Amino acid sequence: MKKTILLLFSVCFVLTVLSQNGKEPVKVTDLLKIKSMGSVALNDDGSKAVFTVTSIEPEDNNKWEYKYVTQLWIATTDGSSAPRQLTFAKEGASQPAWSPDGKQIAFVRTADGKPQVFVLSFDGGEPMQLTKYKYGAFSPQWSTDGKQLLFMSNIPLKDLLTDSILNPNKEIPQWNFEKPGFSNNDNLKPNTAKADPDGNISEVRAYLDNNEKDKKAKVINKLQFHEEATTSSELNFAHVFIMDAKPDAVPKAVTKGFYSFFNPQFIPGTSQLLLSADVNEQLHPDRTLETQLYTVNTDGSGLKKILGKTDYTYNNAVVSPSGKWIALLHGNTGFVTVPALSVMPVNGTEKDFINIAFDRTKGNPEWSEDEKYLYFTAQSNGGVTLNRADMGTKKTEQLTGFNSGIGSYALKNNKLVYVKTEVANPFELYAADALAKNEKQLSAFNYEWIRNKMLSQPEKHEFKNEKGLAVEYWVMKPLNYEAGKKYPVVLEIHGGPSAMWGPGESSMWHEFQFWCSKGYGVVYSNPRGSGGYGINHLRANINDWGNGPMNDVL
Repeated sequence: MKKTILLLFSVCFVLTVLSQNGKEPVKVTDLLKIKSMGSVALNDDGSKAVFTVTSIEPEDNNKWEYKYVTQLWIATTDGSSAPRQLTFAKEGASQPAWSPDGKQIAFVRTADGKPQVFVLSFDGGEPMQLTKYKYGAFSPQWSTDGKQLLFMSNIPLKDLLTDSILNPNKEIPQWNFEKPGFSNNDNLKPNTAKADPDGNISEVRAYLDNNEKDKKAKVINKLQFHEEATTSSELNFAHVFIMDAKPDAVPKAVTKGFYSFFNPQFIPGTSQLLLSADVNEQLHPDRTLETQLYTVNTDGSGLKKILGKTDYTYNNAVVSPSGKWIALLHGNTGFVTVPALSVMPVNGTEKDFINIAFDRTKGNPEWSEDEKYLYFTAQSNGGVTLNRADMGTKKTEQLTGFNSGIGSYALKNNKLVYVKTEVANPFELYAADALAKNEKQLSAFNYEWIRNKMLSQPEKHEFKNEKGLAVEYWVMKPLNYEAGKKYPVVLEIHGGPSAMWGPGESSMWHEFQFWCSKGYGVVYSNPRGSGGYGINHLRANINDWGNGPMNDVL
């Protein structure tokens, strides 16, 4: 959520000369040229990177309708050759995962309306569809020996109630479905009545159910129904499956029940998985915010909770290469919080936590192969930085700057490959050493069209508000700026309210440049309540969502 205010007065800029690197202004339709990269994955020796490239393409040859298309690309990490495209089908490809021997890549593509796992062999040939699971398959992951493949699937409630494998006893949830007009869950039992609009109440309901099945209507009776651009009436449960990594193998369910599991991963040296979940048999899934951490045997037996308590979450867990350690984020279920980063033994408890102090919102933890360092990204002062914690000293060092944003990244054989956003270019792929030094640009997906554009470079300032907090803000001059002349200003205000803006925030790249190309100056800031400045700044607008942030912005 964000707001844009066009100030109806003019201001006089007295700042430095605008930085220009081309002769053409940024246009609205330049948005269609932006290509974004993600899902970076490295082979075992770090010599090759597979990643996704998302482009915006015309929808069925309609000039003014567009769609996002994602394909897989591969690059040599020494920069000796240009990246090349791996997949071309109109259905696209995403979520790449290297096999341990580096000879195959598993990925996800839509087939018959459902996401399914495909495998591409580097020995040649077309991608082979590995799963044909009726509920779809996503998030593929290879076992350490490459013989098995793990995937996830979203099971709709109506199917989970009747599935003979996932629910052989035809159980119903213990929590209240909360459907208006029903005091218990009897309404979850299959309606076997004949569809008849003129029949009794059960037959009328069976008739109306057909409208929902045909997607002609949405029946909404869930609390969390609102999504970013639409509404969702379905209640789905994410479950984990394992299959032999060969065609026509039958997937076996590892998890079951009327709750969802997330972030499954093999624990090296064991026959177990680590996964997150919110298992609460008494509360409707929309009514609970906690997540717990579990282990489970790969055959589905022995589900064991290793971390979990009321009003608390444990997530983003990642197992170390040796299988001895777990790094994870954890904190209260409140939305205005900075989760802590900790490390614990795989067989440990919360008493064994080794805490890594870092007062920023962290994400994407990743172990170095020798387990001496733990890498992670963090929103910081207008950028998304890459950082690493020394497991010996427990100290953290910042590897990249505040004027860029690090997206997806991967680390192998002391080589980093990552996607970076900066003012000069919205997305490109880079490689560097383990300290993010000796950086080399590997791609030029946006370089060619960007180099001809006139770009306004944001200039950073700060002031202290009445609470003593330092509030950072940026000023972008209009193109062809002349000193001493007055210009209208667009005041951009982010929502959240805990979002963060800055030169490293990718989602704001195009809009601000467009305003500058039209002769406007742009001002944006991170008022109290914003992310990227630690817990005190984040909570500084508690019980003051209006006047406090408004004063900072104005």
